[in-house]
Amino acid sequence: MANKADFGVFIGRFQPLHIGHEHVIRQALDQVKRLIVLVGSANVARDPRNPFTFDERAAMIRSSFAYEMAEGRVMVEPLHDHLYSDTAWVAEVQRRVNAIVLDAGNGGGFQAAGLRDFRVALTGYGKDASSYYLKLFPEWDNIQIDSQYGTFSSTDVRNRFFQRIPEVPVSILSSGVAKWMDDFKLGENFRALLEEAEYLADYPKQWGTGPFVTADAVVIQSGHILLIERGQTPGKGLLALPGGFVEAGERIRDGAIRELREETGIADSKGQIPPAMLASFIEDSRTRVFDAPNRSLRGRIITHAFLFRLPERRKLFKVKGADDAAHASWYRLGDLTSDMLFEDHWSIIEQMADL
Repeated sequence: MANKADFGVFIGRFQPLHIGHEHVIRQALDQVKRLIVLVGSANVARDPRNPFTFDERAAMIRSSFAYEMAEGRVMVEPLHDHLYSDTAWVAEVQRRVNAIVLDAGNGGGFQAAGLRDFRVALTGYGKDASSYYLKLFPEWDNIQIDSQYGTFSSTDVRNRFFQRIPEVPVSILSSGVAKWMDDFKLGENFRALLEEAEYLADYPKQWGTGPFVTADAVVIQSGHILLIERGQTPGKGLLALPGGFVEAGERIRDGAIRELREETGIADSKGQIPPAMLASFIEDSRTRVFDAPNRSLRGRIITHAFLFRLPERRKLFKVKGADDAAHASWYRLGDLTSDMLFEDHWSIIEQMADL
């Protein structure tokens, strides 16, 4: 192993793991001493694009590489999305890899060897635009692996799986992953995801693919944020920012205020707060457009987020869920985790509330 890199890094979502991924891992293990597999989108709620949790995907990898993981040659770690900051995403990759290299390279003990004592190589294959990350780490060596399985992707597996008669394509899944998916299709999570997948498939037939314009309200008061619980598919049961589609002839700012009032009934001791007063709480300099092309599975939806900074007080304004919100409530910012939020709303909160 003298000529091999000390550590390889392979980044993917593995939704699910298929034999193309496994080929890259096995080929990489021939060229590196240890391989760090970073499982992306580890911090998002389930949806038809990201149906499996980090722990579930780690179990898939373990089913195919149990020996290599037991020997410490394959290490699996979560990697969070940072949808609106490539810089934050790159920094997280660097931090996770650095920590693993120092710990594993020093045997988990006193760190006598530093980062420069280890050779790190980023591995993967440039199959499409999703592999752009291969160019983001010039400090690491680059190992390009030719794919022998270039005619399918995880998207194809998901499309065949989330159907009324689900298909588990055993020809492109290892036996352990196929067995895991066979079990998964019998559970409640599969049924909820199938309902959402069917809704999303019908959505463009009824409404088109956009672009659509929406407005969201990021409402902060005394260390709390105002959120609704979604009462309908998609994202039923997840937390979301108050907001919705802008109406014809309506200014976007007015749409945010209208949706805030309709979905939360926000009120003080005198009753529901009038639009003009809510408008006075908006910090105009913080208004921002969130336009990641894939931020919503419904279509091309571009949202405008408005920061409402309410006066600090011990008794928070009263709220009550209404319209298409099953529930509205205040949440302590420190109690939220990203997998509690719908679509990219956690990323919006991170940006707008400076978390």
